[in-house]
Amino acid sequence: MPDSLVSDITQVLLMPALAAVLLTSTTDRGPLVRGVSVALFFSWLGDTLPRFVDGDPAFLCLVAAFLVAQGAYIRAFWPHRDNAPPWRRCWPRLPYLAAFAVLVVWCAPGAGVMLAPVIVYGLALAVMGMLSTGLGALAGVGGAIFMLSDSLIALDAFADFDLLHRSFWVMLTYIAAQALIVAAVIDRSDRPSAPLGITETRQA
Repeated sequence: MPDSLVSDITQVLLMPALAAVLLTSTTDRGPLVRGVSVALFFSWLGDTLPRFVDGDPAFLCLVAAFLVAQGAYIRAFWPHRDNAPPWRRCWPRLPYLAAFAVLVVWCAPGAGVMLAPVIVYGLALAVMGMLSTGLGALAGVGGAIFMLSDSLIALDAFADFDLLHRSFWVMLTYIAAQALIVAAVIDRSDRPSAPLGITETRQA
């Protein structure tokens, strides 16, 4: 079996495998777990749909599917945005905005008509990353790595950023990001219920 076929099959199975881990590791079916499950489903679509089209339509399919996935993550993380002491609500989120601004400036000259989708998706990705910090350090690191992974794709497509073994690093960071987020959600769902703003106190 060709290596490329093995790689394709493996990538398509990754998100269903993570979803299975999430749903079998907790009995919680609240908004957080449901939202992350939806995000994993649309991430799977983003991994799968571009294989059936070529050129710009393939990229647009990828962006559209992952944009919905980021929307699902944002909705799932939103209720937890204040689950941290005040000093942890602001400063860890600033690098996401800075990274988004740098990415847009770097990609803009080569993006052409694709600049608008890149900006919309990049902004959604940055917001997801910022909100992920509300679930604690594990999810926050996952959000940051997710942004790094997708930034490598954008830089390769629009800024001629030639990274050695780029596909390997993109997939490694993508898998790590999704796995860290799932692990954080499992940890969160296994905790006893507590009012918003209290559950993170012991992590300060």
